[in-house]
Amino acid sequence: MKRRDFINWVGLGLIASSLPVAIAACSSQTTPPSGDWQAVGTAAELDKTGQLLAKNSPAGPVLVIGTSKAENLTAVDPTCTHAGCTVAWKAEAKKFACPCHGSEFGVDGKVQKGPATNPLKTYAAKIEGNSVVVKPT
Repeated sequence: MKRRDFINWVGLGLIASSLPVAIAACSSQTTPPSGDWQAVGTAAELDKTGQLLAKNSPAGPVLVIGTSKAENLTAVDPTCTHAGCTVAWKAEAKKFACPCHGSEFGVDGKVQKGPATNPLKTYAAKIEGNSVVVKPT
């Protein structure tokens, strides 16, 4: 066997032996399965201002409104469905408002004022222990 043939076979063997690792890495699930509760922050963080913005949570971007003492928490994806800006919670008006183009959304995420035409994605939210958890609705 020539040296070049030997090196080719060794290289092919290395590639073949690392293939299962590469397949496992590519097929690993990077997003949580829908329906699972995901922690997005702590109750203490929520209680500081009455809202909790988790831009990089396991469930995606989430804005939770309320306090740990509240019976019902409101949770939405704060990404405006018009142009992708991050909406802000306006407590006095009880609505979400987009600073970019003026779209407004109700507590339920539904459009109250355009130019947005699609509602915000909503989540079920609750307090578990000291964690704020959400799941898609």
